[in-house]
This record gives sequence, structure tokens and C-alpha cells, in this order.
Amino acid sequence: MEQDLNQAQTLDREDVLAKFRNYFFIPQIDGKDSIYLCGNSLGLMPKQTPQYIDQELEDWRHLGVEGHLHAKNPWLPYHEILTQQMANIVGGKPSEVVVMNSLTVNIHLMMVTFYRPTKTKYKILVDYSLFPSDRYAILSQLHFHGYGPEGMIELSPDEGTEYVSRETIEHIIHTHGDEIALVLIGGVNYYSGQVYDIPFITSLAKKHGCAVGFDLAHAAGNVTLNLHDANVDFAVWCSYKYLNSGPGSLSGCFIHEKHHDDLSLNRFAGWWGQNKTIRFKMGPEFDPIKTAEGWQLSNPPILSMAAIKSSLDIFEEAGMQRLRQKSLQLTQFCLDLLGTKSKKYTIITPLKDEERGSQLSIQMSEKDKSVFDALIRHGVIADWREPDVIRIAPAPLYNSFEDVYHFCQIFTDIIGS
Repeated sequence: MEQDLNQAQTLDREDVLAKFRNYFFIPQIDGKDSIYLCGNSLGLMPKQTPQYIDQELEDWRHLGVEGHLHAKNPWLPYHEILTQQMANIVGGKPSEVVVMNSLTVNIHLMMVTFYRPTKTKYKILVDYSLFPSDRYAILSQLHFHGYGPEGMIELSPDEGTEYVSRETIEHIIHTHGDEIALVLIGGVNYYSGQVYDIPFITSLAKKHGCAVGFDLAHAAGNVTLNLHDANVDFAVWCSYKYLNSGPGSLSGCFIHEKHHDDLSLNRFAGWWGQNKTIRFKMGPEFDPIKTAEGWQLSNPPILSMAAIKSSLDIFEEAGMQRLRQKSLQLTQFCLDLLGTKSKKYTIITPLKDEERGSQLSIQMSEKDKSVFDALIRHGVIADWREPDVIRIAPAPLYNSFEDVYHFCQIFTDIIGS
């Protein structure tokens, strides 16, 4: 194990992104840095975030309502300063991206527009092991339109695995394509950590006339994305996981530019989506902005956006390509140390680089939390997903190879005992 530790320390010395660890507060346990591997649930706080928020508090204190126009970062167009950087994260044009609302709110708003069921084509294809909030939202939308749970088709993993192959996806879409009105799945499966091929799924679904959207909660800031070129209709994502914007922070939304001028599309409107040149004339007619901003509802919460701006500035400095490369190195180092399978666990995350992000899902043979609970006692912050999975996510901005080494040592010691 000493040789493995030396390797980890060498990799850390050679890491061009190593300095970014010092940009973040690392939670302490018993006076020592924890091994924080939970960025797929809540990213860590950048040390500069309080300054970003304090700037807005100071402007509110000194300017009051005039801060909308005269703050250092005027509040009226504040969301616009996030657009280019967020578009870079997801591979969209600035006109296609807006930060607004929370994730599930945006799922509902996008389904209002893009779920257009007919008598024969009304079903929705969803992810395997669908995240509960998405399930509740989708079932409620089906109910709203007069359909029951039978309107939801769930991807199924290949027999005896937790893996959904391209062949399985292709079979399901070919079999049910004439019934599917909307494909709405995750960019990364939250349970298994599998990264889906977004261009492949989109192209396949479009051949059957399906609208296509993705929930990128576990993909944005984790894997490289190219939503515009993939031709997806819409995507949504939260910003508090890999994007480190703080608990419950705002969501991002992508709407392909081909839809911006289509006034036949349904939408739930609000005044922040109104044409900016006439917004404050307070007229009765709604003339939506001809970008993704046209789907906005209300003026944005500035304090939350300030925290997002803090993190996006760090992402811009680090670069998504370099972050993606390091995340693969971190997870591969973990795989090398643990192996992929033992009598007590199996790593169910795909091993191919293109099919995994920063997350590894360790499925325990015994369906109890005893190993996970022991990890916490040893200073490891990971997360548990029922019924049997420990998820770890070495985030490349603040996790080190030595973090991974110590986790693997602790984990193997626990299961060995």
C-alpha cells in the first residue's frame, strides 16, 4: 500500500489542477479534513463565494431599489452575466441557455412546452432507476393530461446487470417509438453512474418523431456536453452538485434555438420572459423574448446567482476539458486500487471512459448500510442510495489522488474486518 500512496502523491504533484483544491473549504471531522466524495449530491463551497454574496448585500444596503440599475453588478440583467459561462458548461449557444427556478420547476415548464401528447402518441420514455423527483413530476404531468402510469416507459438494464446498453435503448425506442411523445432521461444515471450517449439517443428518438429532453443534474459540470450540436430540444440541470453553487440553488435550462420563434408552442408565461424593450410598460400582451429567456417567469434571486457566478468563474479558469480528464484519472485510480468486483461488492458504473463521469457506484452484496456507516466514522463523506449502493464522486476541482488512496484503504480495511 505504501507504493500506492507514493503513486497518489506523485500524481498530485503532477496535477495541473491541484491548486484548485485550495479554492474550496473542505469540511472538517474531528479537526481534520474529511475525505469528501459527495460532490454528486452537494458540491463544496468556494472560499470566494462570501465575497460575491457580500457585494450584493452591500449594494442592497447602500442602494436599495437603485441596485437594480446601479449595483456593481446591476440586478436587472444579473442573470445575463451567467449565460456565456453556463453555455460553455453544457455546449449550448448563449441564446439557448438561461439560469432560472429550481430543477423540478424547470422540468414542469419544459414539459408544458414539449410534451404534446396525442391519442396514439402520448407515452414518455424515462431513465432506468428514475430519480424520485423526476418520477413524481412526470407522473403528475401524465395525470394532468388524462393518462395513468402506463404512459411511462422505463428503460430496463440488460439482464443480470445495472447497465443499459445501446442495443437495449435502440430496441425500446424502435419498439415503442410510435407511442412515445417525449424522451426524458438523465445525462448520467444517478444510481449506477452510467453516462448516456446523448447524440445517439437524440438521433434515434428524432427518427420516430419524439421530442427529446435530458435531466443533466448529475452531468452538468461533470462530463463534457454539446447540447446544441446534439440537437436536443431541451435540457435542465441543477447547479448545487458539481457546479458548487450552494444548497437548493438555481437550475439551468437549455432550449434549442430552433424553438425560440415558434409561438405555437405552449408555455407558462411570466413577466421576466417578456420582451425587454416593453417589459416595464406593463402592457397586457405577452411578447416573449426570442431566446431561452422567453421561458423565464420571475425576476431572479440575486444572492443565489452570486454564488453561481463564484463557481462559474472557477470553472472558467480550470476548463471543462481538463476537469473531465482529471475526473477519469481519479476514478481509474480508484478502480485500479479496488478492482471492480469482490465477494462483498461490485462496482456497477461502466468501465469505459465515455460511459462514466466522476461517480463510481459500489453495490454492496449485503443490502445494509454497515459499511457506509463505518466510512462516516472514519472521516469519509460519501452517499448511500437504497437499496444497496455507496456512491463516491471524486470531484476534480477539489479532490486529490491521495483522497482516493485513503478512501480505498479505509474501505478495504472495513470490508476486511
